[in-house]
Amino acid sequence: MDSRAAQIAAGTAPELVWLLEHPPLYTAGTSSNPADLIEARFPVHTSGRGGQLTYHGPGQRVAYVMLDLRRRSPDVRRFVATLEEWIIRTLAAFNVRAERREDRIGVWVRRTEKGEGHEDKIAAIGVRVKHWVTLHGIALNIDPDLSHFSGIVPCGVRERRYGVTSLVDLGIPATLAEVDMILRREFEQLFGRAADQMVGSTENVSPSPRARRSASVPSS
Repeated sequence: MDSRAAQIAAGTAPELVWLLEHPPLYTAGTSSNPADLIEARFPVHTSGRGGQLTYHGPGQRVAYVMLDLRRRSPDVRRFVATLEEWIIRTLAAFNVRAERREDRIGVWVRRTEKGEGHEDKIAAIGVRVKHWVTLHGIALNIDPDLSHFSGIVPCGVRERRYGVTSLVDLGIPATLAEVDMILRREFEQLFGRAADQMVGSTENVSPSPRARRSASVPSS
C-alpha cells in the first residue's frame, strides 16, 4: 500500500481502490488503547491508519482507498465525510438507513428494537494521508461473524447501547458481489468514474482464498 501511494504521489501510477476480504485479524490504529484488547483471539496488526482497534474478517468488505487529494480537494475532513457518504448511499440501495455521527466515527444504524438510544456500527473508517495521498479506508460489515468483535472494544466505544451489526444481521442476505456492484456505482458518483477491475490481494497478511478473489479498482 505504501509503495503504491508513493507512486501515486510521484505521478507514476494511477489512483487505486483495493476491495479486499481479510482472514480474521485485529488492527490497531495510531490512537489505539492496549486496554481495549480484551482477548487476542486473532493476530493483532499495528496499522498506520488513524483510529483505534477494529476487527477484519470474512464476510466484511474492506476497501483501501488511495486517492490523490491534490487532484481533488486537499481537505481531509471532506474526504472522510465523502467516505461516509459513499457507505450511506451504498446501504440505502439495500433499504438500510445509515447515518454519520459527529461524536463517533464510522457509519451507524439505529436499533430502536434494542431500546431507546441504541445504535450499531455497520461500517468503520480509518485513514492516513501521506503527501496528500490517502491510505487505508473503510470496512463494511456484510456477513462477518459478529462474535469476533467481542475480543476488542471496537473503535474504543464502550457504551453498551452502541454495538456492531451487518447487513445479514439486519435481515438483508446480501452478497459481497452485490455490495461491490453498488459500491462501485456510488464511488463513481462521488469520486469519479472507475476503470476496469483487476485482481488484487491482501497486504502484510496471508490472504484467505476469499481474499485472493478480491478486486482492485483503479479510479480515474
